[in-house]
Amino acid sequence: MKCQHIFCFIFLIFLSQKSEAQNPLYIPPTLSGTNFQLNVQSGTQTFFNGWNTPTYGINGSFLSPTLILNKNDVVALHVTNNLNDNTTMHWHGLHVPAVYDGGPHQIIEPATTWDATFKVLNDAGTYWYHPHGDGKTDLQVSKGLAGIIIIKDSMEAALDLPRTYGVDDFPVIVQTKAFDILYQIAIATEMDTAIMVNGTLHPYLDAPAQVVRLRILDGSSMRSYDFGFSNGMTFYQIGGDGGLLEAPVELTRLRLVPGERAEILVDLSALQGQTIFLKSFASELEDGIYGAETVGNGMVSIPDYGLNSLNGADFNILQINVTTPTANPVNTIPTSLATVTPLNESDAGITRTFTFAPQDMMPMSQMVEGPFTINGAQFSMDSINITAYKNTTEIWKLNNQTLIAHPFHIHDVQFFILDENGNTPPLNEQGKKDVVLVMPMETVRVIMKFEDYTNDTVPYMYHCHMLHHEDDGMMGSFAVRDSATVGIDEVGMGEIKLFPNPADDFLLVTSTAELGNNILVRVIDLLGNEIKVPAQYIQQSLQLNVSAMNTGIYFIQISDRKNFFSQKLLIQHY
Repeated sequence: MKCQHIFCFIFLIFLSQKSEAQNPLYIPPTLSGTNFQLNVQSGTQTFFNGWNTPTYGINGSFLSPTLILNKNDVVALHVTNNLNDNTTMHWHGLHVPAVYDGGPHQIIEPATTWDATFKVLNDAGTYWYHPHGDGKTDLQVSKGLAGIIIIKDSMEAALDLPRTYGVDDFPVIVQTKAFDILYQIAIATEMDTAIMVNGTLHPYLDAPAQVVRLRILDGSSMRSYDFGFSNGMTFYQIGGDGGLLEAPVELTRLRLVPGERAEILVDLSALQGQTIFLKSFASELEDGIYGAETVGNGMVSIPDYGLNSLNGADFNILQINVTTPTANPVNTIPTSLATVTPLNESDAGITRTFTFAPQDMMPMSQMVEGPFTINGAQFSMDSINITAYKNTTEIWKLNNQTLIAHPFHIHDVQFFILDENGNTPPLNEQGKKDVVLVMPMETVRVIMKFEDYTNDTVPYMYHCHMLHHEDDGMMGSFAVRDSATVGIDEVGMGEIKLFPNPADDFLLVTSTAELGNNILVRVIDLLGNEIKVPAQYIQQSLQLNVSAMNTGIYFIQISDRKNFFSQKLLIQHY
């Protein structure tokens, strides 16, 4: 829904011009322990005097509480959907079983509860959670469904770091949003000129004159940032997507793209009584990144992109008023942090290429607007694009053949960047990652290992984390299967067909080859549970009695111990 009216443009541009901080930074409440109740609900929020804006939130009307987890704990998260629409809940960056990953296959219908239980295997770090529905991510995240996850472990606890939440350790969720002339949150528009931190417009933070920790999340639908401070001071990045780095990296600029996180230490010891601003120096972003001055090649660009006053401009994000130090301040920057062991390229058994391209080249504007494809395809709930195997290492070669940069996110794993267009990544990007920016007409190689979890039918996702691109289909899926499984070879069992699909009472399985009595047939629901279904052979075909099955989506698996077939099955009782 593009803003087409000039008054909408003027209103949205006006929002970005008000730079004086007016509102104390909202610090989301925390939930800790091993059992979490998360109520997804609608509400309203007053961002502008006299106007109530419809919003979504978890356990509140807007945004979500910060979840604090401990490594190696087994946690149970109960997500109740009180909306009038389907939702999902993805634990971004967490290594969890596919059935609990919260992608588009784990739909939570209205008035139902989805239970996710898993052992926390990630290292200490900053992660986040948000909906991940098929075609609904941008809307639901923009309306408020986003929250931080903090994982703690013994290695991080042994370091002298700020860790008192809301006192010297602050969540900083940075988002830009678009509002229409009725003060409603708008999506699929380039006029995202309202800058929010933790859902607060024009925010200020009172921070003590000591070393403080900022856990920064780029939670924006589209926009990238080049963070720095108004006084030009240095700061120290200590963590990235997947946890702590080996040592602090001294910076004056930090680029983050949608979905990325960074933990930084800022030494405010000498600034008591002063005010500084956390800014985005977007004038320094490379062309092609959403938020830079230009996207495109001079002949094509994103419509209305030049009307957005934030693009290519330097702007304030968070005012920081430096106050008196706490009773027990941290005043030093550590020299070392964690042991990070990158994967060896020589251990990779396979290299895959993923090419980003427009759906077609007519018109040429699709090179920057999309819709985009990955390896010539758009997302389909019915397909698993890739099969990986447990305990194997792979290199993924990400090749961007468009004129806009794409932040690429891979579920399930934390990966390491091998090179970016042939160049070694900077020090602050050499830790564990789950999002990497692929510049226009460039190639990035990443390496990952698939461990712990397998599932033949329920996949994980990979996709562009610009939410408009994701919703438009720039996404694929991969299943991780047990290494003992022989690869997919449908030819050995002939061409298998299911009829009818959707099925009501009976499902007929036929093949161009004879289906012998040695085949194994399994029916699996979306949680990975096997459903017992009566079956019998009728004239060299297999008939399944599905009349007792509940209406819904399933997967049917057929194997002869050598060859493997899997297909989505819909049960619909009329």
